[in-house]
Amino acid sequence: MSNKPPPPRPAPRLYLATPVVDDPASLLAELPGLLAAADVAAVLLRLKETDQRTMITRIKALAPPVQKAGAALLVEDHAELVARGGADGAHLPGIAALKEALPSLKPDRIAGVGGLTTRHHSMDAGEMGADYVLFGEPDAKGQRPSAQAIAERLDWWAELFEPPCVGFAMSLEEAHDFALSGADFVLVGDFIWADPRGPKAALIEADAAIKKAHATATASQNPAGQEHG
Repeated sequence: MSNKPPPPRPAPRLYLATPVVDDPASLLAELPGLLAAADVAAVLLRLKETDQRTMITRIKALAPPVQKAGAALLVEDHAELVARGGADGAHLPGIAALKEALPSLKPDRIAGVGGLTTRHHSMDAGEMGADYVLFGEPDAKGQRPSAQAIAERLDWWAELFEPPCVGFAMSLEEAHDFALSGADFVLVGDFIWADPRGPKAALIEADAAIKKAHATATASQNPAGQEHG
């Protein structure tokens, strides 16, 4: 029985990053329709920096429609606001921020992490208890690795480690390629909101692209009719 093929990986799911939110009214109007149109596992709330009370009010406004749709709401950076705003977790920008936030988030809330520039940092994050690792986001100067390098990092992680990995896609092509490389989730944001057809059409297309990539990857792992001894 040792040559039994591994169980197929579940299909990757979308992780939708919001625009930077100041007044949440337009996003509140749009989110339910977006989340009903595609298979979105989580929403990353990017808040405009302001006073804590205002930011908590915005989280409280946006958490219910996201959670009602069966998705998780994660707040970018501000772990200290998660519980008070009723969010499901936080996305942290590096190892130091993860370490600082873990006591306040665990065990009830999600702690995701990005800003992992080396494989060593990624493994550290996994060992510390990160619920997912994100690869491919731009740094403070807007620089990021090549799409090929991001795909290779996702492939490496998916092959060896248990916690989910997320690929930061800046285009439909990257969303497809990162799903093909083994990403459990594909983070999409700016290119969805900037699409001239509107975000719903772009999100549906991104969802289809990652499902297609997963089908391709699954077929290549288990060719039809192949016998295993």
